[in-house]
Amino acid sequence: MAYRGQHPVDPAAPDFHADATVVCGFLGCDVHPFNPLIEALLHLLHVRASDDDAWMARFTAQAVAESQADRPGGAAMLARMSEMMFVHAVRRYADGLPSGSAGWLTGLRDRYVGRTLALMHAQPAHDWSIDELGRRVGLSRSALHERFVQLIGMAPMQYLAQWRMQAAAQLLLETRASVAAIALDVGYDSEAAFARAFKRQVGTPPATWRRERDAAA
Repeated sequence: MAYRGQHPVDPAAPDFHADATVVCGFLGCDVHPFNPLIEALLHLLHVRASDDDAWMARFTAQAVAESQADRPGGAAMLARMSEMMFVHAVRRYADGLPSGSAGWLTGLRDRYVGRTLALMHAQPAHDWSIDELGRRVGLSRSALHERFVQLIGMAPMQYLAQWRMQAAAQLLLETRASVAAIALDVGYDSEAAFARAFKRQVGTPPATWRRERDAAA
């Protein structure tokens, strides 16, 4: 529905003139137990159009057409298109961050911190240490720790502990693997140690959290 001021107007009316077209949508994601990307974003991102974004206008128009057509596979198409538009907007926002800024997005672009994040994300179950991470990315132990804290706002091992809980939460939701198996998959030697860590960060034991999420779904 189009609006002029606060009053709806009929686009089919002869004197209708649209000053702007507003397309609304949503993309759902989990903020808890740990979502560094969402935490790094502002509540409102204003990404200005540019000559390089001409494709986005066509892409958005196609998304609108897809939502109105109600064809088989439309939901899957819209989900992927929404993800692409979101990623593009985040990349544009990250590219516009001023030099010297800090935060997770800036850390991703940093030569050393970005590589450290990639290693931990790819292998959360690995028995990482700050010494090994430093060797893998080419920095001393102290230099990596200082650079990571400066950009990310927490120590590498603290980040790894939180990322393991995020990986565990995804496995709890998307698989029927036992809590003990998930504990091993995210780097814990025992189910009890994992359960204590999960409850400390999330507030409830992993099995309880899974049941609650299943019931809500």
